[in-house]
Amino acid sequence: MTMDVRAVLEFATVTRCLSLFLQAVLNAAIPDHDADAFRPPRTEEPLYLDSTVEWLLGGLSHWDAEHFLFIAERGYLYEHNFAFFPLFPVVLRGLAETLLWPISSWLSVRGRLLVAVALGNSALFLLSVVALHALSRIVLQDKRLALLSSLLYCITPANVFMTAGYSESLFAALTFGGLFLLEKGFTLRACLALSIATAARSNGLVNIGFLLYVPSLHAISQIRVYRTTTKGHSKVFYYIWVIIRLLLTSLLGTAIIAIPFCAFQYYGYRTFCTPSVSLERIPPPLLSLAERKGYRVPDENGPPPLWCMRPLPLLYSHIQDVYWDVGFLRYFELRQIPNFILALPMANLGIMAAYAYFQANPELCLRLGLWETSANKGLDKPTPGMFNPRVFVYVVHSTVLLVFGTLCMHVQVLTRFMASSSPVPFWISAHLLLLNEPLLHRRTTSNPNVQLQTHSRNGCDHKPQNPIIALLPHFTTCSPTTQSILGYFLSYWLLGLALHCNFLPWT
Repeated sequence: MTMDVRAVLEFATVTRCLSLFLQAVLNAAIPDHDADAFRPPRTEEPLYLDSTVEWLLGGLSHWDAEHFLFIAERGYLYEHNFAFFPLFPVVLRGLAETLLWPISSWLSVRGRLLVAVALGNSALFLLSVVALHALSRIVLQDKRLALLSSLLYCITPANVFMTAGYSESLFAALTFGGLFLLEKGFTLRACLALSIATAARSNGLVNIGFLLYVPSLHAISQIRVYRTTTKGHSKVFYYIWVIIRLLLTSLLGTAIIAIPFCAFQYYGYRTFCTPSVSLERIPPPLLSLAERKGYRVPDENGPPPLWCMRPLPLLYSHIQDVYWDVGFLRYFELRQIPNFILALPMANLGIMAAYAYFQANPELCLRLGLWETSANKGLDKPTPGMFNPRVFVYVVHSTVLLVFGTLCMHVQVLTRFMASSSPVPFWISAHLLLLNEPLLHRRTTSNPNVQLQTHSRNGCDHKPQNPIIALLPHFTTCSPTTQSILGYFLSYWLLGLALHCNFLPWT
């Protein structure tokens, strides 16, 4: 383990522990808002430690987390539960039935699931930050930028969703890990990781774009090298082989990544369009909730829902349309202006990344980043930093998420949507800090009271100082860029814990 990875892991561990502590304190200090959210009745008798666990970790179970916990405990009962993909509930139930089984005499399934959320998401967040650091090192080719990006990720504005019972930490770990494997050339392993990510969140399908692009980049690079080192007709056969291999890899990889989504939609179709469950088998409290709230449940004696008659009966699309009113420009209403303001900082980072990258590499962007004209600039040796050619596909991916999230989703979700799916918000933030913060440019400043040391030496060993921690005591003397970025990250980090954990509206 390198010193940089150790520094990132230590900071991530501190932020996880602090998040769990603060959500317990804030949840106890602030009364819960009476929100119109999914709150299924408890049908299991509480055991000895349930009240203690609920007091300590109850803030992790609010809003959409209730869906994940309900699915982990009861399975997919209500139609709108199918908006939440199965991998995270499976992980929670697996932890509750294995690692936490010895305490089943003191904790009910619900209590063990809450503990599983705290332990599981903390571990998954640590995996995601290691994966992000590894991905940043190989793509950015800049050790300092990779370290600062990973440290910023530890105080992500989407922090509460990485901590609570949401699938963001799981999805980020699988996505960043899969992209790292893809960059290293382990295409099959990358496909498997990205496929598993699709079982956690539907936007894992967008990662198919990486699978189509990165192998194409490698294929073009191989053809260029072979063209300059080989003569004769054998080149033609090599080109044909590279193209065939690229097509097979793309088709197979696309199928592998899409399989979890297709299988889950088929399971939803079978559950509601050809049901084998009668209402008598559903616990009365849960059935009463369905009748009171208008939730659809599978009933073999009832008529199938109308969406089953569509040419392409996708349950996920039906749920987003009917239950969440998600669609093109549907959120563009005056009463949603506060939510657009909440999403504005993350949207601004995405816009700045795309604009700055295009300004730095206009010709590369017009060529879709697939090749360079200069013989001195090979794709295998990109210019280090935010604007090297390997970053192109990540900026495109981030921009696609930004446009889709703004136009077709509940816009306040944009913060966690992008923070758990793309490294670009953290790369551009770290780039701006290194570019505009004088305190990061030198070890000793002109002010004798403000000294930042990049390393502390002890013999031959050296440990990188955490620049985030080093900047905080001097926040008022930092540049406006630093104050804006750190202010945004830290305020959302803390406000999310205070509001979300008390059923108050948040991103």
